[in-house]
Amino acid sequence: MYHLPDWKRTGSWRGVAFVFLCITAFTNLFAANPDSLLKARIDTLLAHEMPRGAETGVCIYDLSRGRTLYEYRADKLSRPASTMKLMTAITALATPDANRPFRTRLCTDGTQQGDTLKGNLYAVGDMDPEFDEDAMEQLVAGLKERGVRVVDGDIVGDVSLKDSLYWGTGWLWDDAPAAYQPYMSPLMLNKGALQIAIRPDEAGFPAFVRGYPASTYYLLDNRTRSRSSGAGPLKVSRDWMHHSNVITLTGNVSRSEGREMSLFDSGSFFLHVLTEKLMRAGIRCTAVTDSTREGIRAAYRFGQLPDSAVVELAVYETSFQAVLDEMLKESDNLNAEAVLCRTGAQATHKKKVSADDGLDVMRKLIRQAGLNPKRYSLADGCGLSHYDYLSPELLVAVLKYAYARTELFAPLYRALPVSGVDGTLKYRMGYGTPGFKRVHAKTGSYTGVNCLAGYLQTKSGHWVAFAIMVQNALSERAARALQDAICLEVIQAQTTR
Repeated sequence: MYHLPDWKRTGSWRGVAFVFLCITAFTNLFAANPDSLLKARIDTLLAHEMPRGAETGVCIYDLSRGRTLYEYRADKLSRPASTMKLMTAITALATPDANRPFRTRLCTDGTQQGDTLKGNLYAVGDMDPEFDEDAMEQLVAGLKERGVRVVDGDIVGDVSLKDSLYWGTGWLWDDAPAAYQPYMSPLMLNKGALQIAIRPDEAGFPAFVRGYPASTYYLLDNRTRSRSSGAGPLKVSRDWMHHSNVITLTGNVSRSEGREMSLFDSGSFFLHVLTEKLMRAGIRCTAVTDSTREGIRAAYRFGQLPDSAVVELAVYETSFQAVLDEMLKESDNLNAEAVLCRTGAQATHKKKVSADDGLDVMRKLIRQAGLNPKRYSLADGCGLSHYDYLSPELLVAVLKYAYARTELFAPLYRALPVSGVDGTLKYRMGYGTPGFKRVHAKTGSYTGVNCLAGYLQTKSGHWVAFAIMVQNALSERAARALQDAICLEVIQAQTTR
């Protein structure tokens, strides 16, 4: 026989009233404090969507209301990867004269007599990471506009702005051939990298191979075969362990493609190409014994520009904003290291600086943001180093510091990748999602590390600073999905007024 519940048989409604009371209480709780609902939803994401074996730290701060929205292991030390570039960018922006452009100059310690420059021609480096072939040709054109047709002296590279360490502390030595780990120098051309264009010829013949910029500084050893599957996969290499700049190409070329590779000694690469371009522009260099690689190499050397009796002949400038845009939107490592070193020079007024000088300025910024720099490990400006250790709490503190200062926030916000639009966020939280165009943030990833930190705007109009640092996650897709999901929860949350 079917039995009615006790409350039905007795006519008592106490049981159902209790159920409705509980539902109403929880509903009212979340309605009165929607932050509790946000916390519960992010807690659920971390419990169920965190990549297996991973560890995560999260800090989310409502800038519009001046209060923390969510924290989970916010003080956990993590490797930041390229979110380290946020630290470098904000440190640089907070330094006096931050917006001064990067200036690469041609100067002389001699005099111009008619069309002849009697004295040495100095190329003075300022760590410009965006200096390219067009920029060099403009410098050479500037020299010609002054009527110079003969350089009767040496070609001298002044790289005295920075110490001789061309890699950052804690960088992986076997990344050397990759263009994303350049040989740093105050004189850089095309980021110290060679662009290689490869296209097939008729079957069995070597492919067409060309390097940019064209120069005798490197050699292309083309052993490829066109449209010949038996030749094996295309490989491009150089003996970087012995600082060789002979580029060896082997294997099958069945379609047009491009490769990029760093060249050893960026300063020498710069001076070598500069000397060649002077000669091609019709400017005779008396130090060049012949037009061979060895003859050109004999024409240039390194030295410091004298303190007096110097004439500036030509100058090329790159705006700080242009360097910052490339550094953050495209996560350019060279740009970050250049900004760090120049920040050290601007803050200390030293004639020769190292990365440590820039990192000392960064430590002062951390103190100004209200935290103790001794709690963190700072090793470089770009995040390639495995010695960097930050926390979500620190990243958010520095983001808060920048947000409170318009002169810092405006150029920083402009340079950050935008969700679904550009940079390293172009294909994340795209059109049709609540996060489209609402997240301006820096990504950071290498094997086992995936981070996201920056700003977002909620649908209710609040500005939010956040940092999500996922460690020990071998699935980048899973780590990014978790970060995106947390951002979307914050964007759609009904925060308290």
